[in-house]
Amino acid sequence: MTGQLRAGPKYPRLGAHGFRAARWLATKLLAAAGFHQVDSRFARERIALVRAKLQRGETVYLAGLGLPGTHNSGVALVEVTKANGPRLIVNNEEERFSGNKHTTEYPRASIEAMVETLREMGRDLGDIAAWVTTWDYPTLFGTLLRSMLEEAPQSFRLLRNSEAAGFDGRRLEQMTRTPKLLARQLGLAGRVPLICLPHHDNHAWFSFAASPFADVDEPVAIAVLDGTGDRGSISLYVARSGTMRRLFCNDSVFDSLGAFYSVISSTQGGWTWLSSEGRYMGAAAWGDMNRATNRYYGRLKNVLDLGANGAIKLNRAMANWYCDPFEHPYKTALIDIVGEPLQPDQLWNPDAVLRVEDIHHRPDTKDRLDKAAATQLVFEDAMIHVVDHLLRLTGAHRLVLTGGVALNAVGNMRLLEHFDEQWFARAQQRKARLHLWVPPTPGDAGVTIGAAWLFAYLAGASRRVPMTHAFYCGAPPLHDEIAAALAADDISSQRIGTISTPECRDAIADLMAFMIARGGVIALYQGAAETGPRALGHRSILANPCDPNVREQLNERVKYREAIRPLAPMATLEGAQQHFDLVEGASDGNYNAYNYMVLTARSKPHARAKIPAVIHADGTGRVQIVRAGDDPLTYAYLKALGRHIGVEISVNTSFNVAGPIAQTPLQAIDTLRRSKGLDVVLLVAGEGTVFAAWHRGERDSGRFTGWLAAWSATRDANIPC
Repeated sequence: MTGQLRAGPKYPRLGAHGFRAARWLATKLLAAAGFHQVDSRFARERIALVRAKLQRGETVYLAGLGLPGTHNSGVALVEVTKANGPRLIVNNEEERFSGNKHTTEYPRASIEAMVETLREMGRDLGDIAAWVTTWDYPTLFGTLLRSMLEEAPQSFRLLRNSEAAGFDGRRLEQMTRTPKLLARQLGLAGRVPLICLPHHDNHAWFSFAASPFADVDEPVAIAVLDGTGDRGSISLYVARSGTMRRLFCNDSVFDSLGAFYSVISSTQGGWTWLSSEGRYMGAAAWGDMNRATNRYYGRLKNVLDLGANGAIKLNRAMANWYCDPFEHPYKTALIDIVGEPLQPDQLWNPDAVLRVEDIHHRPDTKDRLDKAAATQLVFEDAMIHVVDHLLRLTGAHRLVLTGGVALNAVGNMRLLEHFDEQWFARAQQRKARLHLWVPPTPGDAGVTIGAAWLFAYLAGASRRVPMTHAFYCGAPPLHDEIAAALAADDISSQRIGTISTPECRDAIADLMAFMIARGGVIALYQGAAETGPRALGHRSILANPCDPNVREQLNERVKYREAIRPLAPMATLEGAQQHFDLVEGASDGNYNAYNYMVLTARSKPHARAKIPAVIHADGTGRVQIVRAGDDPLTYAYLKALGRHIGVEISVNTSFNVAGPIAQTPLQAIDTLRRSKGLDVVLLVAGEGTVFAAWHRGERDSGRFTGWLAAWSATRDANIPC
């Protein structure tokens, strides 16, 4: 059965006709509702207006909108000047304000927070020169109809799902009313006109322009590998001398690496889409990652057809998710390999979820882990296949990788290992190796930024200096907001200092390291939150990487999460270099690619014994390097750890419990409540005051107050902090 191959849809011509008709009709209807494509007269006039303002030396503001109906809604505010190009002010993710992870709802709270930020800058709504969207909606509607018609009538089953992964049919209707909803929310008289920008172009331009490669005078390859875009799921580009050109789009929702990984990880791992992928990547390390010995890999690889010119096609003789992605995603040939898929009502069921803890007393666990490894191997083969073609086509040795697929940090590492000097000697007849960069927001949380940056580029703005951090979600907490959150009856709190001077900042950092060295688990809540899926020091839970019991402690008593999920090492550059092999291909911008926890690194031989808590089953760590200029407090903490435990490395995991990362002080305190193993939360107000919050009453272990007293006895009382 696994020898069967059907690549491509049954009725491509019917689908193409449907695409053109639906796109034409949607363009007309949506224009009447206030949506304008980038090649429309309205968009051209608005681009010309912004270009003229920039030429006059004016400062322009742009708002990038992720609308309801697609996952990770939100809004970005970008400031643009002729001299400096676009500057990101905020990228507000609605999930952080609503508490609904990967939400598809209208981004009301994100917009309110953005407007507040704008007014605090002395600006107002009239200063926003354009509102741009993260999807080309007429094209998206054309693509959705094409996908239905290509496999009719079986694909009509897709209509039964009002909420597919990343798409919510009920809220797509609300999306069409956004110009009115936005006007009503902002108190404006008429509809707010929205300019629709292509989804993958948004991914590509922002990721390139923010990379360390933006100013090189050589071709830079850009690969957008996604679950889906508004036209396809794989788009390839080349950039040179400040301009970008699309080379290819596969024009398919289902010939998708993201969909492949989401379906298999969900139906084999037991989690829902958008929550399953990272967990399954972690599980793969516990399985057989050897292509020669993994007994599932040789047959599972047939589910993707790797064709000429880097093409990837779903084998529709094995897979059925192009018709029914949830209830009947497999055909018999795939069931023969990996077994029956878990059904939607089994997801998150403790009896169905893949748990590495069960490996000694549940016979099928080892097989399930080997299936995860096989899935990761097939996924990596496909990534390499696409990138191989792109590098040969462009002659580039620099690659910007973006789209949701780029969150697979292990796959990213594999690209750097595969495209080595030997590959370039054979393929390009020169001495080179792959240099890779992935942005901190490669998924759809980043396309709000991308839409605004792309519009700025179309209006003639210069590029921005490379990105170095991701602290852009919301504004730093106010003193009064923290005080209000600390007024709860079940929480104890006190002011413990300030970070407003270097001496006081270093004192707080030393207290943090003092507690960690004594087995403490602390949360750090400071500044604007991180945008993107990773906590990078502003909303982080921290622990001792040298303690072999920390992983179990955090997973069981703090985060309540699966043991298969690794803990990440946060480090200074020196600390990372001492314990991990940071590769040359990620060295641009002083190893900037390691700033965002989107790239794993292999540990050095001594590391597992020294820092066991942050070394995964496969000997890797998803490294995050912290810089003094971007995050002075966290950097000072890591330096203090070097004095207290001998390594400038910390365990870092996101400050959340079964939900989005804590955004507000109230959410931070609620997370403390729900985490019985968390000793203390340090909350830093925008003006620098630091408060400690811990459990009150019977839940107070006394650990924090004891540590604080012991640490205070060692300090110089003359430091007025």
